[in-house]
Amino acid sequence: MATFDLNDDSVVVVIGSGAGGGTVGAELAIKGVKTVILEAGKRHETEDFINDEWGSFGQLAWTDKRTTSGDWRVARDFSGLPAWIVKSVGGSTTHWAGASLRFQEHEWKAQTNYGDVEGASLLDWPIDAEEMAPWYAKAEDRMGVTRTNGIPGLPGNNNFKVMKAGADKLGYKECHTGRMAINSEPRDDRSACLQIGFCFQGCKSAAKWSTLVAEIPKGEETGNLEVRPESHVLKIEHDDSGKVTGVVYADKDGNQQLQKARVVCVAGNSIESPRLLLNSASSMFPDGLANSSGQVGRNYMRHMTGSVYAIFDKPVHMYRGTTMAGIIQDESRHDPSRGFVGGYELETLSLGLPFMAAFLNPGAWGREFTSAMDAFDRMAGMWIVGEDMPQADNRVTLHGSEKDQYGLPVPNVHFDDHPNDIAMRNHAYKQGRALYDAVGAVETYPTPPYPSTHNLGTNRMSAKATDGVVNKWGQTHDVKNLFISDGSQFTTGAAENPTLTIVSLALRQADHIASQMSKGDL
Repeated sequence: MATFDLNDDSVVVVIGSGAGGGTVGAELAIKGVKTVILEAGKRHETEDFINDEWGSFGQLAWTDKRTTSGDWRVARDFSGLPAWIVKSVGGSTTHWAGASLRFQEHEWKAQTNYGDVEGASLLDWPIDAEEMAPWYAKAEDRMGVTRTNGIPGLPGNNNFKVMKAGADKLGYKECHTGRMAINSEPRDDRSACLQIGFCFQGCKSAAKWSTLVAEIPKGEETGNLEVRPESHVLKIEHDDSGKVTGVVYADKDGNQQLQKARVVCVAGNSIESPRLLLNSASSMFPDGLANSSGQVGRNYMRHMTGSVYAIFDKPVHMYRGTTMAGIIQDESRHDPSRGFVGGYELETLSLGLPFMAAFLNPGAWGREFTSAMDAFDRMAGMWIVGEDMPQADNRVTLHGSEKDQYGLPVPNVHFDDHPNDIAMRNHAYKQGRALYDAVGAVETYPTPPYPSTHNLGTNRMSAKATDGVVNKWGQTHDVKNLFISDGSQFTTGAAENPTLTIVSLALRQADHIASQMSKGDL
């Protein structure tokens, strides 16, 4: 494997190894660009994953100190854990369920299509469905997304069969086992899904696409990619012209190192990425690096979410098979007659007994709660994921007094639900309960949102420098050789799970960076 010198200022430094960072780093290496990926977490290979919920959480989860504020229930129930993401090589692609959906055409131009929504900071993306189509196609092929490129869908488990029966009763037409980046047949030197049921705990058969198993090894094989685990980036440095020159990071022993760079790509998730820019403030950038617009950290989105679980009189065993085993897409349309703009997906979801006890109704106890736990084997479940409204004051800021293990201000994540989010969630709760009631549910349980797994916005893409942080390539408006490569560049969230779009944007961005470097423009 390649090893690059700390003083090699010809390398591209990528911060983070998840869907954005792992993809852009590997793709640059494949294109012949010397690349260093700095990952804050350890490197856990496939055989290291733990098929136990709490054990896996301890192995993979990002549990560094954070604070939370706002009216969202997460601030009350999980004040130190606003997001359920991963600190490990591969990032949250080791933890995701695999759902891989394209944005719909109208979602690229939310401001145009939804109009002025009071209290929302809607903005059209500076790109559209037509421009992204070839990059989606490339990503789907790269990731092996089922129901594309002739790849068959995954089998439906009992949880999906219950959903499908209810969907048919309600007249839904778009219900199937999903477009999933999980092998339904052997592909890319990886096995087919064994339906083990531990998609969130890593995939021990390597059937699920992740940058850890599918992208980073390809990059390393070229000799152009070095991945440095346990390298927590503290600050991005620049010269007197404002050009980025390198990054300061703490190694596994806590010693600070400076890696010089020709280009820097930030892909630390929508919380750590803006935090890093804010912590990189200087006399030239007093409000934070690349923050002349004041938009760094703003417009935090986490999707409108919630869940509905139902108990039946016969066993379902929802935990057997793929975690996210099916989807209903009928409600993802934009139809304001329902009382809100944008739409949502209904996706099967199963949690193991330990996490179900934690998330069904945090803090609850008593007969209703224990009765639900007793009926775990007779339970079916779905997750709601919809487009939430960006709001300028939903934001990531630096805490005024709390510091992390390196003495830097920790991030505070502030989120208030927009009225559109609440109306959409209530509609989804109603539809989810109706679906299960239609097939004989004994009891239904709408549950509150969990800590965020889809973290979006905070460094949004914009046509005008005053409206956002990056341009259509993810290149910061203020600093030519600084890019954002993760979901924080999302202008709006759409209704779809974001990973496919993050990967598509990363492939497109890598192509652009390599081209600009070859021309001498970077």
